[in-house]
Amino acid sequence: MKRRDFVSVTTSAGLAAGPSAAAGPPAASASSIFELRYFHLRNGSQVQRTTDFLGKYFLPAAQRAGVGPMGFFAAVIAEQSPFAMALTSYSTLNAMAEAMDKIASDKEFQKGFEEYNSMSELSYIRMENSLLRGFDTWPNVVTPGARQPTRIFELRTYESNNLKAARRKIKMFDDGEAAIFKRLGMSPVFFGETIVGRNLPNLTYMLAFDNLAAREALWGKFGSDPEWQKLRSNPDLADALIVSNISNAILRPLPFSPIR
Repeated sequence: MKRRDFVSVTTSAGLAAGPSAAAGPPAASASSIFELRYFHLRNGSQVQRTTDFLGKYFLPAAQRAGVGPMGFFAAVIAEQSPFAMALTSYSTLNAMAEAMDKIASDKEFQKGFEEYNSMSELSYIRMENSLLRGFDTWPNVVTPGARQPTRIFELRTYESNNLKAARRKIKMFDDGEAAIFKRLGMSPVFFGETIVGRNLPNLTYMLAFDNLAAREALWGKFGSDPEWQKLRSNPDLADALIVSNISNAILRPLPFSPIR
């Protein structure tokens, strides 16, 4: 299988979980590249076929390629449901290309690829992906702590009207907003500026919560936090100036997801 075939069909639907990350972001590291890949599905056999493919073939091949951290998720509350989403991370774009070559030549992966992409039955409606670059202050994917059976993940995307506004919002996260999340126990997984994707410019980040009730309580604490109130009081950081649209999705990890 050629690299271009792998990219067009399944590039990052599963790259390996590396060593568990620390509780916070690495202190000094070059920003990683993240890929978010969505498999848009119909209810029924497509959901199971895609889940089986990701868990039985993508994940093992990715582990053999030595790439990660990574996670696989399904929608709980989100637009365009149902879908499966794969989060993968790479040290550089070159590392991403090398990983694609390794996975594309993996014999077990090839077997699953042929089965999943059988012409006799559609396995998904469409795929969609984006590439992100980690923030300077949070350059890598961070694996949450001890696994919780009820854990959920929130994926939020902030769009801006222009690059200047987007960079100001990223700086707002770097200067304090991400640290407030961490202090309050909101467990950030990643923060990334989208470098390839739709509705640019935008940024996307992911937070982990023990459950939906914990999410509601922590967002309440965040809204009333004195440091957050001080940060947002800066007139140059008003949402009307730096954010044009906010979208979010509540996700659950698939059973085999290394991040869960």
